[in-house]
Amino acid sequence: MNSVIAVASQKGGVGKTTTAINLAAMLARAKRKVLAIDLDPQANLTTGIGIDPVDGQRGVYGPLLGLQSIEDAIVSNEAGFDVVPASRDLAGAQVELITVTRREFHLRDSLSSVRKEYNWILLDCPPSLNIVVINAMVAADSVIIPTQCEFFALQGLVELLSTIKTVQRNFNPDLKLNGILRTMYDTRNKLSREVSDQLKAHFDTQLYRTIIPRNVRLAEASSHGKSVLEYDKNCIGTMAYMAFAGELLNQESET
Repeated sequence: MNSVIAVASQKGGVGKTTTAINLAAMLARAKRKVLAIDLDPQANLTTGIGIDPVDGQRGVYGPLLGLQSIEDAIVSNEAGFDVVPASRDLAGAQVELITVTRREFHLRDSLSSVRKEYNWILLDCPPSLNIVVINAMVAADSVIIPTQCEFFALQGLVELLSTIKTVQRNFNPDLKLNGILRTMYDTRNKLSREVSDQLKAHFDTQLYRTIIPRNVRLAEASSHGKSVLEYDKNCIGTMAYMAFAGELLNQESET
């Protein structure tokens, strides 16, 4: 199985990058070949696994603009998966892409040379709606939407689902919603429980069974430049992302 998945949210702080990092690590642990691509100018995935953002055309900036091959931007890391790190110039890419032809297809074209080399390619999108996010969705087979169990996250979820439909209609008719992942769930918090129930009522078949709990070890791991599996293999955050990876791996047997 070869699958390209965009990990996307139009709201920041919902566990999007944490999900991209730890899903990549868990899939790699399961002996899958994984590539994670940091498309966010904040470079949180890059720094979250202990890599410094790169300068100039190196990193994801070059392939996104068609200035270099994606093979030349790939680096390995101790978490066991390959990475295309964010570039410091990435914020300017969305401005530069506006003026070029086939601007929505640049990332898909770049990935064509490595797509078959990886079982899973994860695209960590910026928390916004711009041409870089559109590139990710055009390149992807499906989208994972991490959603924090709080009220304002629901609004962002509805907006992102609308964006997915727009991309399906105009650029990538084969794009699918892989699923909605509930994150930062606190069983002691009434609002968390209520939002989770609302999500289940409205999106039941699109929700993953796994719920990612609020867990300080997840935040600590990224601050130390490690996946949670490397940082604390026995914490509840690790167990949750193992279970989530298991759900994704089940898709292999269904295809």
